[in-house]
Amino acid sequence: MKTWEEISALVNYDESKVPAYTLPDALLKANGSRVKNAYEWVNFQRPKILELYKRGLYGQTLPRPDETRFEVISEKKDALGGKALRREIRVSSGMAGGRKHHFDLLLYVPRGARGRVPVFIGLNFKGNHTVSNEKDVAFTGAADNRVDGRRGCDSHRMSFEDVLSRGYASATACYEDVLPDPYPFDPHPWDKGVFGLLFDERERSGLHERCSMIGAWAWGLSRIADYLETDPHIDAGRMAVHGHSRLGKTALWAGATDRRFGLVISNDSGCGGAALYRRRFGETPLAMAYNFPNWFVAAHDKYVENEDAMPFDQHMLISLMAPRPVCVASATEDLWADPRGEYLSAYHAGEVYRLFGAAGLLPEDMPLPDTPLSGAVSYHLRKGKHDQNEKDWAHYLGLADMFFK
Repeated sequence: MKTWEEISALVNYDESKVPAYTLPDALLKANGSRVKNAYEWVNFQRPKILELYKRGLYGQTLPRPDETRFEVISEKKDALGGKALRREIRVSSGMAGGRKHHFDLLLYVPRGARGRVPVFIGLNFKGNHTVSNEKDVAFTGAADNRVDGRRGCDSHRMSFEDVLSRGYASATACYEDVLPDPYPFDPHPWDKGVFGLLFDERERSGLHERCSMIGAWAWGLSRIADYLETDPHIDAGRMAVHGHSRLGKTALWAGATDRRFGLVISNDSGCGGAALYRRRFGETPLAMAYNFPNWFVAAHDKYVENEDAMPFDQHMLISLMAPRPVCVASATEDLWADPRGEYLSAYHAGEVYRLFGAAGLLPEDMPLPDTPLSGAVSYHLRKGKHDQNEKDWAHYLGLADMFFK
């Protein structure tokens, strides 16, 4: 393995140095013919592409626990100055061998809503108390973030009040409560969090060959959806999943594996998320293997400095959402995540969406900053740095209005 200094010296931020490449054809079948209609895609091609991703990037879909229990541990009927009903829910899972695990979910529902409401679902980085400005939200997440000084520090990433004002609920949990993600990385995460729940000591041997941390966090999003299907305030037929950065990668994989998510949003997800691998721009598998080797299955290492050998590229991941709407978002200063590569993935995914007669697909030319394109495949390029904020949410809420109302 190269040193980080050697890896950093290889990072390309120059568009003129992007190599020539040929993307795999998402519609090309093993016998050399091409998928002709939505039926062939859904029943034959999509399952094969999904399997490629399970083997080469995100791992197998983690199993449901033997037992799941939901407990409302707090409820506040006048949260956020009377704008919301707030619930904190413990999502507990158990296995027949006695292994147990739980994480705590934070849910805001617009107060006074008539009937069940659609919901945005996303994991947070530092704890539920960091994305809410309310001082009585319980601490969650890693121990070093469980301090009052962290309260509300990431509230812009969830923009609860904006979401609620448009008639949507919002649900979140800390991703580290699903599976810890320390830095420097833990070389042996396979007995922790959800892995420690689902697999006994014998089954954990060689688990990196079959599973990934991204897959574990996606499992957490699906368990949140399980709870929301039981909540009397939520319309579980209108659930949107979203995520930023590594959690944007997670949101895409959750959207690919759990079709209950009717709108899928990836914010600044970069390499292993929405960005095309073959462009070799910004972050690459080499950098991922150095910094975060367990985010993906072990087979991902085969593509270090060997991206052309991949049997897929990320336009095919986005295609797995079809015909459900999907949004890819980037930031102008976030070259590490390759905004152009993210756009091109979304653009090329349009070929699959056309099988479903989808409208509002992306043009070949990338739009200017702060001029979002909305449709079945949407794109948003915000001026600024690697983050998720109110400007991003303005676009996401517009999409939800388009498809959920």
